Order: sequence, then C-alpha cells, then structure tokens
Amino acid sequence: MRRGRTADAGVEVVVVGRGGTYGRAVVATVTTILVAITSVPATPTGPARAAGPAPGRGTYDVTAARGPSRAYGSTTAQSLSGAYGSTTPQSPSGSYGSTTARGPSRSYGATAARSPSRAYGSTTPQGPSRKYPVSVELASLTPAVIRQGGDLTISGRVTNTSGRRLGPAHIGVRIGASGAIDTRGGLSTVARRTPLTRADGPEVAGRTARLAALPTGAERGFRLTVPVPDLELDDAGAYALTVNVVREGGAGAGTVLGLTRTHLSAYPDATRLEPLRTTVLWPVLDAPRMEALTLRTQDSVLPVFRDDELTAAFGPGGRLRRLVEMGKGQPVTWVLDPDLIVQARAMAAGYRVARTPGDSDPQEATEGEGGEAAADWLAALRAAVRGREVIALPYADPDLASLARGGGAPLAGLLRRASRTGRSVVDRALGVHARAGVGWPAGGELDDGIARYAKELGLDTVLASGAGVASEGELVSEGATDDGAVSLEGGTTALRYDAAIAAQLFASHPAAGAAGEPARLLLRQRLLAETLTAARELPYARRELVMVPPRRMSLAVARVLLTVVAEGRKAGWLEPGGFTAALRKPTAGRLRGFDGYPLARHASELPPARLAAVVRDRRRMRALAKVLSDARATAASVRAALARSVATAWRADPSGAASYQQGVSRYLTASIASVRLVPKSMVVVAGGSATIPVTVDNGLQQDLTGVELRVLSSRPERLNARDRAMPVRASRAVSRTVRIRVKAYANGPVRLTAQLYTTADGLPWGAPMTFTADVRSVPSGAVIFVLGGTALIVLAAAVRPRRARRARRR
Repeated sequence: MRRGRTADAGVEVVVVGRGGTYGRAVVATVTTILVAITSVPATPTGPARAAGPAPGRGTYDVTAARGPSRAYGSTTAQSLSGAYGSTTPQSPSGSYGSTTARGPSRSYGATAARSPSRAYGSTTPQGPSRKYPVSVELASLTPAVIRQGGDLTISGRVTNTSGRRLGPAHIGVRIGASGAIDTRGGLSTVARRTPLTRADGPEVAGRTARLAALPTGAERGFRLTVPVPDLELDDAGAYALTVNVVREGGAGAGTVLGLTRTHLSAYPDATRLEPLRTTVLWPVLDAPRMEALTLRTQDSVLPVFRDDELTAAFGPGGRLRRLVEMGKGQPVTWVLDPDLIVQARAMAAGYRVARTPGDSDPQEATEGEGGEAAADWLAALRAAVRGREVIALPYADPDLASLARGGGAPLAGLLRRASRTGRSVVDRALGVHARAGVGWPAGGELDDGIARYAKELGLDTVLASGAGVASEGELVSEGATDDGAVSLEGGTTALRYDAAIAAQLFASHPAAGAAGEPARLLLRQRLLAETLTAARELPYARRELVMVPPRRMSLAVARVLLTVVAEGRKAGWLEPGGFTAALRKPTAGRLRGFDGYPLARHASELPPARLAAVVRDRRRMRALAKVLSDARATAASVRAALARSVATAWRADPSGAASYQQGVSRYLTASIASVRLVPKSMVVVAGGSATIPVTVDNGLQQDLTGVELRVLSSRPERLNARDRAMPVRASRAVSRTVRIRVKAYANGPVRLTAQLYTTADGLPWGAPMTFTADVRSVPSGAVIFVLGGTALIVLAAAVRPRRARRARRR
C-alpha cells in the first residue's frame, strides 16, 4: 500500500492504493461490522464504511458495467421512464420520490427499498433522524458542475458537538448507489434522508482526509481533493454526494460520526440535451413606506414616510442598490412596483419622516436624509433596465388572493386607476415601455376567484405556480417542469413557473458572509440539480423553465440564482429565454384547484375586516375631497395609500399591515375632524333683527371650500334664521366667522342647531353644534304679531274638530 500525505489546515490527506481484491474487501467489511456490533460505542453509530471499490465500477470516461447504462451524449428509454408518476418494477412507490433501479448496484449489490415519498417538493424527513456527534458543513465545492476530467475539491469544517473527546477519524465522500437521479422527486428524497443508508453508496476508496482527535467543541477545517474519474459518474445528471466523518482505529472503527449531503451535477462535453428556455424574473420590490400624510409649505407639498429605511436600501451596499447592480447586463426580466419608483422620486425631491409610523401630525415629521441615495438609485436602475424586458406590476403590488377571497370588489376601480397611473410613472421615470397587465398572486396560487378578480383589475396575465395549472397534453404528467403559458377560460393567460425551484428559493435564507457559505452552497447545488434533472426528463423536447424568486429577494439568494443560470448556460442545459417569448403560443389548460392550500399562507392573508376598513376609508376620502380647494393632490395621495394598504408585502408583516392601514384611517379622521364648528353655549339677540356669529375652524393645510352652514331653530315662531344656507370659505389653518341673520318675534331662550353640509351633495359634515339664543327687547309690535299668530293657531285648532263632526252627521 502506498501512502502520500499533505498537510492542510491541520488535516492530512491520505491516498490509499487499490491493490486489494474484492474478496479482501468483503472480509474487511464483515470484520469491521462484527467489531462494531460487539463493541459498545459512546456515540451514535452508522453503517460500516465499505472497504475498496465495489465491483462493476468503471471510471468517469468509461461506462460502468451496470446493465443498460446511458453513455455520454446518448439517452436511453430510462430517461423517459423516469418521468413524474412513473413506477419502476423494483420500487413499490409510484410517487415522485421513487428511484429507478438500473441493474446491479454500485454498492451492496442492490438498492435498498425506500418508503413512498411525500408530495413533490416536501422537505419533511422521511424517517427517524439520527443525531451524530460531529457536525459537517461544506464551505466550497469546485467545480460547481463536473464537465470532463480534473479534480473535485471540497472544503468545509467539522465540529465536535458531543460532550466528550473523539478519537482520530477520516473524512470521505460517497456517490449515491443508484447513479444519476432521474426524477425531481428523487432530489427531494436525497435531501430528506438523514442517517447513512445503502442508498448513499460506498466511500470513494483511497480519497480520504485524515482528521486528528477532536476535543469537545473543537472545530477544524478540511480540504479534500478527489480526481473526477474516481467518482465513476457514468451519465450526465445529478448525483447524491455525501461527505462523512468515520472513526478510525479502536473498537468503534468504521463508526459514522457525522455527515452532510448535497447534489453533484455532471454534464460532460459530449452531452447533447435540448436546453431549457429559461426565463428568470428579477423582482426589485419592497414594503410600502410612504404615508397618506403630507406637509404643505409655501412652495411645495412634502410627502411623509413612516420610516427612513429606504435610505439604507437605496444607498451603496443596500439591498435594492445591489439588486440593481447585480441584475445589470444579466439575462433577466425586471419586475418593478410602480409605487417603489414613486417613493424614490418623492425622496429625491424632498420628504419628511414621521416621528412614529402612522403619526397624523405632519408638523412633527423630521427631514428625510435619503434624497441623494434615492436619486442615485433611480439613475442606476434607469441604466440597468435600458433595452431589457420590464414588467410593471399593478400599483403597490396588491394581494390578489386576499382581495378575491375577502370581498375586495369595491376596491377594483381604485386599483385599476392606480395601476394605469403607475405604469406611466415607470415609463417616464426609466425611459422604457414597461409591460403592464401582469398579476402575481402570493405563492403563485390561482383559482377561479383569483382569476376573475385579476381580470376585473385589467390583468390578462397571471404568474402561477406550475403545481396549480394544468395544460392539455402535458409532456410530463403532473410535473413541475411543465412551465410556459396556459390559456384559461375567461381570457386569462397563466404563465406557470417552476414550483420546486420557487420552493427552494423561498425557503432558503442564507446569511451574508462566511456564516452563510454552507447554506448558499447547498442551495446552489440543489438548483443546479433541479434544472439539470428537468432537462433530462425529456432530453429532446423544447420546453420552458420559469424561475421566480421571492418578492423581497435577498442578496445571497440573488447571487446563487445568477450563478446557477450562468453555470447551466455554460454547460449547455439552459439558454436564456424571456417573458414575452414564454407567453407565445399558449396551450389550452385548466386550473387544478387548491385542496391542499397551505394553512400558513391562508393565515397570512389580509383579513376581511381590514379590507372593509379600507373600503370605508375610500368613502371618507371621497367626502374629504369635496371640501378642498385643491382636492387633486390630496385625493391622489390618499388613493395611493389605500392601494398600499392591500399590498402583498404586508403578508410578511401583519403588524405593519395593521399599523399602516390604521395610520391612513387616523389621517382621514384627523382631516375630517379639523373642519369643525367652534362650540358656543349662548348668544344674546337684542331686537327684532340681528346676526349670530358662528365660527368654522379650518385645520387643513389648504383652503376650505365646498361647504355651507345651516342654522335651524327649535322654535321658529320665536326666532328664525333668515339665511337658510351660508357658503363657507376659509384659508388653510385659519378660523372663519360666518354671520347668520335671524328674525326674532318673542323674548326668551331658543335652542339653535348649526350644521355644516357639503355643497356638492348636501350631506352633513361633522357633528352639529347646539347653542341657546336669548332673545331680549323684542318690540311690542312684534309681540302683538306673535300673539295674534298664536291666537289664529288656537282658533284653527278649535274650528277643525267642529267641521269634522258636521261632516259625520251628513
């Protein structure tokens, strides 16, 4: 046996020769198992490590003798039979998680039977998990895609998480026993598997890294280099890759101390799969920040923001700024919210920040600091989207599912109007011709109600999860890779996107920097495996692949997504497509329905009570607009805020959603209450004719028009108003006294009620004000007139019953 050692980060790389025969390997394996069984290890154990190469394994450049294998560049019927829903003779499961057996296995002679898989995309563990004493994390794996020859280099770190010292061990790699994974569900099966099983295959003999004893809590880095031919990857495809730590020496030799799994994608140069036409959406979205509140000055109207967080997001290194920089020049379709453009332009022109979110007093707002950052971001975005596909979502990206289920029909007109305005804002601000009429329901959920509501908003195209829309004559039955446009009843076109890839992107939250390296690596390898396996499902069919990341995509996820697209393009199984191209030639289809609608997603919908509050606020906004001298600016500000109140972004922040909507309501309440009658208790009316002063307080930031004052008397025979309605006009933030002429007929107190009304429709405004008028010194003539009038009334009351009796006698 030949040994060569090189030190790296305290770890020795041990190169073991292949001189042993198969019989010696079997004896060594049996001996190791017997020793492990008779010993009492202090830590959980795993299957014994296989010694020596398994029979029938060839090299990377030679097809292994495993029955009807697929050589590079060729595809057998197995590629087609591995489609979703297919059942192989040797697997009892017909679900997505089934794995096809292909003749003799590369490890223990047969592939272990697996329990039926769960639904596609599930990440629930498929059995009891095993806690190992050593945690293994991968930091890098190069190359990301195995092409031809060369070395596979893996680095990472191991940590002793047990409560005792662990003896010497080694780090090794294993390739899944079943070879290239034929189905998308098979990838999920690998990710769910926790303890080491026969399906993980034997260790690659002779390619291990020695690990010295680990004290409790100790952490060590490792680097392992394996020649690609030693991996014996027989076909193009995704393989299960396991990196494990195995104890060496002593009674527990061969015990698995820890492991981690990922996917390894191989695409030799001679492979000729039909590439997937790939559309990658690049959302540049954020939560609403601008309030309905504004601060009017002599020269301008300054919007008020609930916080100043966009300053950091727009600035150098901020999420929104980096997304624009990363997406520039990439084959992506930009997805923009017009409201974000509006907010950036407002910041660049000057804005204020509320003392607390939802504050209704603009005078307490402070000056915002993000004007320069917002202007720079707009310039960068303008340069990045020039000549590219741009989608302008409906204004503020409304939550279509919540609105459709919660009774948002009264808001449809508001949202349609806001969306038309928003698209023109995007076009003017960025110098593009953005595509409008595209809706994006949360989670890609689409049913008849959502489709109808989208149509009511003028949206003829809806992004939908591939799990919810079926087309006639699907190439892969119930497959998540049947992306592309589907024409539904009612004239709506659903653009299906890949549900499995979206689930990975939505569920992954890798941290930035070195701390997030393991998560980013696993996500990258999984997405490469997903796309390559999708291409292998039907290797000669021309198909679409639509990749949709989260709305508020993190920089780490964005970086991984671009890397996957670049690697897939370079290898040849992906090619750039586009949103417009993906919508061409839609196939007829139908909605599958959502019997399994996720409870968490349903719980995150905007509650119907909040939507009803938004509808009430809209009615109050219309009333407020009737009394303003410059209603256009205020109405536009409130309409935009109402649209933001039903934004999809609030699903991730329910408390923020409630706070924002309540802030809009408080603003309207304060605005309506700021136009009021100043209370008074008594006035004295001396003489038969007089004027009564009534003060109207205008606390608005603009002139008051469109209202009139009416005064009614409880005793018109004593005191009556000669002016039935007096128009009221008051400058902004001032009080105006209106004088009502009255006519007195008798001395004594009279109750008067003053009320404001809108002149446009005669509806009451605000609360009435009641006071007492004390009539004094009315002339005698007036008194005699009143007494005479009273006598006539009494006489009429007496004569009427007498006439009635005579009529009955006749």
